[in-house]
Amino acid sequence: MEIKIIGIENIPLIKKGDDLSHLILKAADDQNIRVDDGDILVIAETAVAKAEGDVINLKAMKPGKQAHKLAKLTGKEVELVEAIIEESNEIVKVGPDFIISETKHGFVCANAGIDESNVDKGLATPIPVNPDFSAHHIRRKIEKNTRKKIAVIISDTQGRAFREGAIGTAIGVSGMEPLWDRCGEFDLYGRELKTTSIAVADELASAASLVMGQADEGIPVVIIRGISYFEKLKNEEATINPLIRPKKYDVFRD
Repeated sequence: MEIKIIGIENIPLIKKGDDLSHLILKAADDQNIRVDDGDILVIAETAVAKAEGDVINLKAMKPGKQAHKLAKLTGKEVELVEAIIEESNEIVKVGPDFIISETKHGFVCANAGIDESNVDKGLATPIPVNPDFSAHHIRRKIEKNTRKKIAVIISDTQGRAFREGAIGTAIGVSGMEPLWDRCGEFDLYGRELKTTSIAVADELASAASLVMGQADEGIPVVIIRGISYFEKLKNEEATINPLIRPKKYDVFRD
């Protein structure tokens, strides 16, 4: 199997109200790239949040007592801490320079997924309000314009428990299942797989981040082509929910 990871270059800086599907197709056309059946588009959440106007003005935040307390513990700006609190259902753990929280979406991640990079000073982008809906909306418009069947993943850069560094992580999906349950299949020695499920949406988001980069690369959209299991996992109604571990099974949380 050969997989291609193609960065869509020269997408302009995103503004509120921009039609991401139009910008993606125009930039791809300028590169002589045609969207094909089975392509998986991975889109950075910052681009989605900016297009949807979901940007936080940190200067307008009114920090409360909890924000002041956590800012002192972490060394973070108190306005950013207030934004983290407002975007969270629960503060899970606090470290020397981070706040682990459960977002309104159910994701457990650092700083509620709020990102201060690639936006003007004093602004920050939270995780989009409904990443699955965003992915679905973009997918349907691209499919309508290209007459091709694709999938769309909204990605974020997140850390992982017990590991240093950050990787691309799926926070929204449309057009394919994010989790591949391989139980009942067999390994090379004929043993039946009992508990094997693969977080394919996270794997694809991580692969895309190799091309997207994390600094000034300016590539918020990547096409991943040649995924052999796309047909197996294709699903018009898929959401990110299968990747979210229910809290009752989260043995690492108090």
